[in-house]
Amino acid sequence: MFELDEKLRKDGFGEVLVELAQEDDKLIAISGDSHNSTGLRPLEAADPAKVVNIGIQEQNGMAFAAGLAAVGMKPFMCGFAPFVTLRCVEQFRTFVAYPNLNVKVLCAFSGLLGCPDGGVTHMGLEDYNVMRLFPNTVIVVPADYESSKVITREIYKHEGPAMITIGIKAHKIFDENYHFEIGKANPMIDGDDVTIISCGEMLYRALEVSEEMKEEGVSVRVIEMPCIKPIDEAAIIKAAKETGAIVTVEDHQIMGGLGTAVAEVLSENCPAVLKRVGLKDTFAESGDYQGLIEKYGLTKEDVKSAVREVIAKKKDCR
Repeated sequence: MFELDEKLRKDGFGEVLVELAQEDDKLIAISGDSHNSTGLRPLEAADPAKVVNIGIQEQNGMAFAAGLAAVGMKPFMCGFAPFVTLRCVEQFRTFVAYPNLNVKVLCAFSGLLGCPDGGVTHMGLEDYNVMRLFPNTVIVVPADYESSKVITREIYKHEGPAMITIGIKAHKIFDENYHFEIGKANPMIDGDDVTIISCGEMLYRALEVSEEMKEEGVSVRVIEMPCIKPIDEAAIIKAAKETGAIVTVEDHQIMGGLGTAVAEVLSENCPAVLKRVGLKDTFAESGDYQGLIEKYGLTKEDVKSAVREVIAKKKDCR
């Protein structure tokens, strides 16, 4: 149903950065020696002074970004997801989030990747899970090229720390009319029996499952949750009340990620049957993308099984 897009999320990010740099001379991008992976080549070609290669020293780069923001610049700290989050967690917490500085972080290689080089050291499987701990921090996960363009521009308008996570692969879902608002979900398909909440690369999987399960007589609501923090509590509560069963689908660790964020909202407001689909307390390997999807339980059949499970549990609880 959905095909891989030739244009990647990093391409959308990079194209918008060129436009923003032309509009605002305060923009500056800091690269952790990752120009290609983060889409910074177009900006470097258009205005080399706008890209500073800090080298493989992301901790210094994050502190540098904080210093630039403190004097009124608008920096993007760009690098591989594990390196600009896990490696920089103390620098981001103390020098960016705590003083609420206007630093944007672009995390490439976020999520489960089909790449043979680097393996788990380069995969951001815990990036937004960890960073959502910090106050003042907005966390967003574009699903494809078009949504990446819109989200990048909107996040740039936001005053304060923010993080954009992008993986390698992306299926084409949206067009240029995509709408994004910080803290708001995007309803995709209506349904009465169960709700799938997803983000990023796995959104196309949720949409496929919803369409195919119509043949089983199952009405599956799909909600895109592009903003992990602040999360749209109202949308989650509404889905819980109206469908009574929720499945979250993400290509990250389920502990601390989207599934946990949804569980927190449900437990405090409107308890409903919940199943989290994602990596289950495990590190990932390098390898063929489809092979990884199968090994870590992210196929269509895995999501369908989760849907059937929560519907059955919902019936048992009544």
